[in-house]
Amino acid sequence: MSAAATPDESFARTLMRWQRRHGRHDLPWQADRDPYRVWLSEIMLQQTQVVTVKPYFARFVLRFPDVAALAQASVDEVLGLWSGLGYYSRARFLHRCAQQVVDLHGGQFPRTARALQQLPGLGASTAAAVASVCFGERVAILDGNVQRVLTRYLGFDADLSRAANLRALREHATALLPQTDLPRTMPCYTQAVMDLGAMVCTPKQPQCADCPLRRQCRAHAQGFPTQFPVKPRPLKRQSQGLWLLCARRDDGAVWLNQRPATGIWAGLYCLPLFDNEAALRGAVPSSQRKHLQELPAFKHVLTHKDLHLHPVQWTPALGAPPAGEGAWWDAARWPELGLPAPVRRLLLR
Repeated sequence: MSAAATPDESFARTLMRWQRRHGRHDLPWQADRDPYRVWLSEIMLQQTQVVTVKPYFARFVLRFPDVAALAQASVDEVLGLWSGLGYYSRARFLHRCAQQVVDLHGGQFPRTARALQQLPGLGASTAAAVASVCFGERVAILDGNVQRVLTRYLGFDADLSRAANLRALREHATALLPQTDLPRTMPCYTQAVMDLGAMVCTPKQPQCADCPLRRQCRAHAQGFPTQFPVKPRPLKRQSQGLWLLCARRDDGAVWLNQRPATGIWAGLYCLPLFDNEAALRGAVPSSQRKHLQELPAFKHVLTHKDLHLHPVQWTPALGAPPAGEGAWWDAARWPELGLPAPVRRLLLR
């Protein structure tokens, strides 16, 4: 059923009671309700698991302890710390957002979800998370974990790829929010619904026996919880082959160029990429081509595309560069650059 009946008023109380006993209380961004740390964690956690985010978060707050420090950094330094976390547009938006918080808001994050959404990179759910956790605003988050919890609990079977259906689910989510003592209840409730989705109401093997909502959950009653939420068929994965020229001088310097602002690894520093072996060989002086050494090919998985990467190693005589734009980066400097994860791994071999 696409529309659900008026939800049980005990929903929020049940979730908060469960969270106090069984939820997560040791995440590094939970130490206080600092909007900088909450915002940073929310951006990092988009499409990324907690276990992966923790070390990145620790390095970020060590290097950038507050939003002013992040705003003053160069985008290359930010990308360097982000390297390996993926979805690099998040890092660029992160930097731009920090600059606007400092320039337009005096270094203080806005206190409402509506105002937070005016900042770069903050969608409705991220803005709601910051506003509810840090400022106690009565506003619903609706990230992937929460969508799963609510659609299962409500038996909401409308296609969430349609904006109208997502708006309808948001209305249901708002109706379920706590009504009183919001500075205390909203942070607890928001964490509770996120924790339930991450720990119990999981995508493939939900732990329904451990769920505090199972008696009222319509998906559980129907016996098919994994059929929610309803989404369209995933796009067919694409595949692309790329050749990478790993030019490294005897002193350890490597030849890197900066990727265009759009496309694969946008804005990152990278080994020169080529569509085929012939194009790669054409970028090397003919007298040097005999020194090219093909390394084992490997696959790198992006969200909707598989990259089949063919690295080729070259130690140029007298440090002569390959054709095309780029520069030599010495061994002390290139590790600090924002590099695609597979390129970094290749250079560290």
